[in-house]
Parts: sequence; C-alpha cells; structure tokens
Amino acid sequence: MPRELVTIQCGQCGNQIGCRFWELALREHAAYNSKGVFDEALSSFFRNVDARYVPPRNLPVGDGTGIIQTLKARSVIVDMECGVINEMLKGPLGDVLDTQQLISDVSGAGNNWAHGNHVYGPQYRDQMMEKIRCTVEACESLQSFLLLHSLGGGTGSGVGTYILELLADQYPDVFRFTASVFPSEDDDVVTSPYNALLSLSKLVEFADCVLPIENQALAEIVGRVDSGARGSTANTVPAAFGMVQEPGSRSKPFDSMNGIAAMMLLNMTSSVRFEGSLNVDLNDITMNLVPFPQMHFLISSMSPLTTPKDMAKISAPRTLDQIFTEVFNREHQLIRADPRHSTYLACGLLMRGNATISDINRNVARIKPSLRMAHWNTEGFKLGICSKPPVGVSNALLCLANNCAIAQTFTTMRDRFAKLYKRRFYTHHYEQYMDLSMFDHASETVSGIIDQYNAVDTAVPPPVTRFRSRGLTFL
Repeated sequence: MPRELVTIQCGQCGNQIGCRFWELALREHAAYNSKGVFDEALSSFFRNVDARYVPPRNLPVGDGTGIIQTLKARSVIVDMECGVINEMLKGPLGDVLDTQQLISDVSGAGNNWAHGNHVYGPQYRDQMMEKIRCTVEACESLQSFLLLHSLGGGTGSGVGTYILELLADQYPDVFRFTASVFPSEDDDVVTSPYNALLSLSKLVEFADCVLPIENQALAEIVGRVDSGARGSTANTVPAAFGMVQEPGSRSKPFDSMNGIAAMMLLNMTSSVRFEGSLNVDLNDITMNLVPFPQMHFLISSMSPLTTPKDMAKISAPRTLDQIFTEVFNREHQLIRADPRHSTYLACGLLMRGNATISDINRNVARIKPSLRMAHWNTEGFKLGICSKPPVGVSNALLCLANNCAIAQTFTTMRDRFAKLYKRRFYTHHYEQYMDLSMFDHASETVSGIIDQYNAVDTAVPPPVTRFRSRGLTFL
C-alpha cells in the first residue's frame, strides 16, 4: 500500500528548501524508475493526474505499471510574499507544483512572528485548511506531515507554527515532522531572537519530531566544499518526471545550503519510498527516538556530506567504517552542537546502499563505547537499511540523534532573546498584534525543555543493591 507524505512549505526559506527538495526527489526517482511508471515509491511524494479533465483527475497507483501522465507534488505552498512562489512557478518546477495548492499575499509579515501568527494565520485559516484537506483526501494511506520553514523571519515562523497548531488540532493522529531552520547568531534580522523563541515554544508543544538545521552550520559545510572546482554537469531528468535540468545551468545563492537540507530529508524518507532489508517508517522514528513527548529534537548528520551537485568530487568510495565514523563527527552535523560530550537518549542510523545488518551491528559495537547513552536506554539504537543509495554514490548514512547537547542551542537562543527583551527593544512592533505575556510564556516553555534535557544529561544510574546469599540454616 502507498504511504504518502504531505509537505507544507512556508515562507521564503521553507519554499527555497522545498524547491531543492522536489528537484532532487525527481532526480532520485528518475534514476531508479527508467520506465517512467507511476509506482508506490513515486506516489509517496507525487500524484499522477490526467490533465485532460477539469479539474484534473487523480490516477491511482494500481499495480505500479501505469504510465506517468502529469506529476503533481503532494504539497501545500504558503508565503505572504509572492516573489519566491512566482519564481518557482516560472522555473522548471512550475509544472510539478499544483497552482491550486498555493496561498500567497503581497506585503509579507515584516519579520514579525506576531503579524504572521495572529494576523495572516487567522486571515487565511480556512483557505489553508481547505488546501490541506484536498491534499490529504488525495492520499490512500497518509503517514505524516512535513513542515519546511525557518524560525527567524515572520511568515515561516509565525504562519508556519500557526499551521502546525492547526494540524495538531485537525489531524491529531497524523505525525507532524518539521525541518526548522534556526537563525545564525549574527542574523541580520534584528527581531530574529523574538521570532525564534516564540516559534521554538510552539515546536515544543505541537510538533512530534523536529529536525533543527542551522544556517551557520550549513554555511560552514558549503565552505568546506571546493567551490573553486569546475562546475559539474547536472543530471538530466526524463521528461516524464516533469522537469529537465539544463546542463551548465547556474546555481543561485543558497542553493548548496538548501540542497544539503533537502538531501537530509530524502535520506530520512528513503525507506518509505524504496525497499530494503530493514525498512524504517517515519512512525518508527518517532516511536524509537522520542522517549518523552516534548524531547523530540533530533540532531542530524550525514556521510558523505557534500552538496548534490558536487557528488562527483568525492575522490574515492568511502568504506562503511569511514561513513559510520564521519556521522559522529561534528563537521558532518546540520547543527552546531557537541553530542559526543552529552547524553544520547536514542540514536537512529539509516543506511542507504549495499550493506548488511552485520556490517551495521559491527560498526555500532565499535563506536558505542565512545558514546554516553542514557543509563535506562543503553541499547537505544534504531537501525535501518534501504537498498537504494543517493544518486552518484554507492553508500550513504544518516544519523538522527536525540541528544542532550541540543539544550545548549536552546540556551543560546533564550539568552539572545533575553538581551533584547529585558530592555523591551522592538516589543512595540509585537504589541500591535499580541500581548507581551506571550513572550514570558514562550520563555518558560523553552526553559522547561532545557531543564528536561539537562536533567537527563546529569542523571546517574540508581545504585544497584546486592544481596548476600546466607544459604540454608537448619535447627
């Protein structure tokens, strides 16, 4: 049975990541679907429609041998500025994105979480829910929602978290994943500390699983890639898949950073789309890696870690031992943190390519002594194997770690917020749309999750009581 994922991309950053995500998803499916048929793997992200009808008619997967007519992404696209959306529609993805699933305005949220959450959210509530309902009804077995957004601006943070709260209310039984871009410490949006903390508090309350991504970490990763090498020729996607990437096309700013985030999402969903000897659904991730409801933030790392267009620059195939060692290296993380010196609540290792369970178990046994696992979950590894590697490499590994090191990231965000809020800088912009008590509530919520992670990090195993056998005595 098909297992669909509905993607909601919100704001400029969320839509730019979504654009790269759809581009790379088409490229990946084209590599493994040379016959151009609409199979279960493709149906996870796309609908196959017959555009001769008005409205277009959805074509079922059936036995997986039907020819692709017109692919439409299972997505809802939201932005309160129409610039990015118009650019996407004019580009090679224009035919893949369903224009009936777009919601936009013209003025934007002005980098103000309150404007997005308390004005645009309620204003477009009915439209957003109708778009989401139509997308959900086109699914046979909806597995989860995936929200792409950032925390530093106004639309992605304010409208994005408003949508997240709506999903929790209207679809409580469907898991809610978010790929949330955290702002850099030197972010040029002066109100980003307010937006980020308000958004983070909503992620704590209404998300089931959050994949934090830091702009600064992505920039450092891209900086380590040899940008001076000659440009590689992009792969051409068959016309049946709705998009053709012209050779020699020029990359746009942030494409490499967005591509790394998109690759992480493709690796995470690979087992949903392709077969393997040890498949892992998204539901399995939340079940095994989130031991406490609010402690659902997963630090992601990948190997090989490079921008998709630079896959050909990898000088030699990596061994499995190298790959496993690299995903526990800070330079391969999509967020700047130090998990090796903090406690792991659980750890997911999702392998793609030609590997066996014995290979994975051997590497876990090799690396495990250097990790500090929670004393109540010393065997807390969730393993997955998907037989299809990313395009251009023979093996790849994604690590999703629920680690207490994330508390330091939250502490930094809270401290940046406190520096502004204690002097009430810029708060008058927010008071137009909300009560200032929401700042205090958000700060308390974030402080609470920090305390929860710190409590696990400093916990010690209870003493073991040993009883001495006295043997038997007879009178």
